[in-house]
Amino acid sequence: MHFLLTNDDGIHAPGLAALATAISQMPDASYTVVAPHTERSECGHRVTTRTPLTLTQIDAERYAVDGTPADCVRVAVFALGIKPDFVISGINSGGNMGQDLYISGTVAAAREASYHGLPAAAFSHYLVKDRAVNWPRTSRWVQDVLQELIAQPLLGGEFWNVNFPHLMPDKMEIPLRETCHPCRAPLNVSYEILSHEDSTQSLKYSAAYAERPADADSDVAVCFGGKIAVSRLRV
Repeated sequence: MHFLLTNDDGIHAPGLAALATAISQMPDASYTVVAPHTERSECGHRVTTRTPLTLTQIDAERYAVDGTPADCVRVAVFALGIKPDFVISGINSGGNMGQDLYISGTVAAAREASYHGLPAAAFSHYLVKDRAVNWPRTSRWVQDVLQELIAQPLLGGEFWNVNFPHLMPDKMEIPLRETCHPCRAPLNVSYEILSHEDSTQSLKYSAAYAERPADADSDVAVCFGGKIAVSRLRV
């Protein structure tokens, strides 16, 4: 199989490197990376149509685009002529669940692939503050989960969304997987008001992601509970 890999954290992100490592260790698998030149987190499904996109070939397997994750999928397929068997976006540094699905550039790349009839999955890693990420461990998790997902045919317009829990770095066993629906509760929203000497004010977003509501059996509840949350989504 040939995989197209992308993300929204940028082409030099450790999660993308971990994803490439996972694919390189799978038998009879190859990949091409087409990813944003810099971080484009929380850009949603934005695409670029009114300004030129700069494409830079880094090496034989990697291209950087000064666009969004959805742009990267479009460039890979329609400009570079890549014909992937499967598209993977990630591994995002941070969860993408519930309301995140409409905000996330990571998920948007998988959704864009699905619009064009390509099987796709978005992989994200929930982050616990001040806890290191074991990216080699996450690579092994990707291999295990991906083999299961590939074996399950997707219907037209469907794609996968996978969120890994943030376990202690020394826990090496693969977490249990649970198929679940996206959380329907909205994200917490709050702002800190900052006053300035010129009488103007700034608003700094202050809501804590880890304190978000978690519907029972939802992706948030599953992932925050230490399991791998797997959701089958539709465009």
